[in-house]
Amino acid sequence: MTIAHSHKAQSKSTLSLLLLVSLALMVSEGCAVKRSSAIDVKSTVATQAKPTEVKITASEFSYSPNQIKVKEGQAITLTLDNRQGAIEHDFSIKELGVHLFAKAGEVTSQDLICKKPGDYEFNCSLPGHQDSGMSGKLTVEPSGLTAIPISPDGDNQHVHAVKIPGLPKGISHLPARKAAPPLNRTKPEFVQVELEAKPVTALLTETVGYNYWTFNGTVPGPMIRLRQGDTVELTLKNSPLSPVTHSIDSHGITGPGGGAKFTQTAVGDKSILRFKAIQPGAYVYHCATPVVAHHISNGMYGLMVVEPPKGWPKVDHEFYVMQGDLYLNGKANHTGIHDVSIEKMNEEEPDFVVFNGSVGALSKENALKAKVGETVRIFFGVGGPNVTSSFHVIGEMFDRVYTGGDPSEFTSNVQTVMVPAGGSAIVDIKLEVPGTYILVDHSLSRLQKGAAGFLIVEGPENPEVFQPVKFAKGKDSGH
Repeated sequence: MTIAHSHKAQSKSTLSLLLLVSLALMVSEGCAVKRSSAIDVKSTVATQAKPTEVKITASEFSYSPNQIKVKEGQAITLTLDNRQGAIEHDFSIKELGVHLFAKAGEVTSQDLICKKPGDYEFNCSLPGHQDSGMSGKLTVEPSGLTAIPISPDGDNQHVHAVKIPGLPKGISHLPARKAAPPLNRTKPEFVQVELEAKPVTALLTETVGYNYWTFNGTVPGPMIRLRQGDTVELTLKNSPLSPVTHSIDSHGITGPGGGAKFTQTAVGDKSILRFKAIQPGAYVYHCATPVVAHHISNGMYGLMVVEPPKGWPKVDHEFYVMQGDLYLNGKANHTGIHDVSIEKMNEEEPDFVVFNGSVGALSKENALKAKVGETVRIFFGVGGPNVTSSFHVIGEMFDRVYTGGDPSEFTSNVQTVMVPAGGSAIVDIKLEVPGTYILVDHSLSRLQKGAAGFLIVEGPENPEVFQPVKFAKGKDSGH
């Protein structure tokens, strides 16, 4: 992210419901998700001069129709109509060499002669679209009287075991993401912010890789730090390497879709948006292109922090931590590179719940570090897409909690703060005793799924506050 300052120059049912809500934020007229039906294309002359048109309408996330019948030897024109779609879709039949691609609002066609009877599966090959419902079947019936029956929905005759590619040489962890520094200014300014949506393949654990989608190459994306009253020009670029359209919805932007309606950015393109930072706080931003949960789970989230005019009380260190939940195709512990499992995501059964994108992201050289007597501040957010966090630091209390980052009020002496998906909190801690403190989601089974980070505090012992008297012989507590 590049931020340039200049003095102020100018002041399936559940899934369908979720998709309709997200689309309402993107477009002025909602897309109806139509029930698909079967088309039976009949022809008395198999070798007619003009091919019969078979029209397939795409929307989020279905084809209409999703079952098509044609006769052996029949010439047809397959037409993909994406004028109802809010994003790009394609139509692919690998066995027949068919591939149609249409951006939102476009129509495209391909001629085909159906020479061999049988059932041919078609789908949208864009990431997550097939799993969300964009699939169907083309049946080529023999030219004789006996027809090949259409295989029923749910047929698994073509289902194969998920193949997980091996880890490539040189694969590494995601780069660490630090908190943006305080602004130290008292007046609003015109601020330019640039984000790039880009895919990154990196380690989720030491043996498991993941195909992340990111803002600026990290999870979370960069902390965008503003002052209340700033006028912001936000540029969103979508890398030519991206597989799909991306966008941004910031909970700190007042406007349609938090900006998502006007930033649906095609691959290789860019969008520019201006807004005013009206209210102070810590606001989650995320990609809001359907399937929204898919984009978020892949890593497309971050925090936009809007400082009050006088800032927050000064502290010695500030840290940036966000929690997310991931859903892996195949067996989650299988060595290799994984993609998302839409089925697990829709069932809200995460394989991993992590801080800052991966297991161990806040450990070793990337652990949070401070000294006895210092006060630290953690900007904590939950990207989700599904899991609420019970954020807790084992062995410490939060001296101050600004729920949602609201600087106008805080709660003192809090042991655990609940932060929902798409929510945030700012917590301050005065450090009094040296040691290693573990950041957790106090829904503690998530420890086994990766939700742990470390705050290492160095300095002299403080027996007035904490003093071990006798060590019992036993196993380590894990704390």
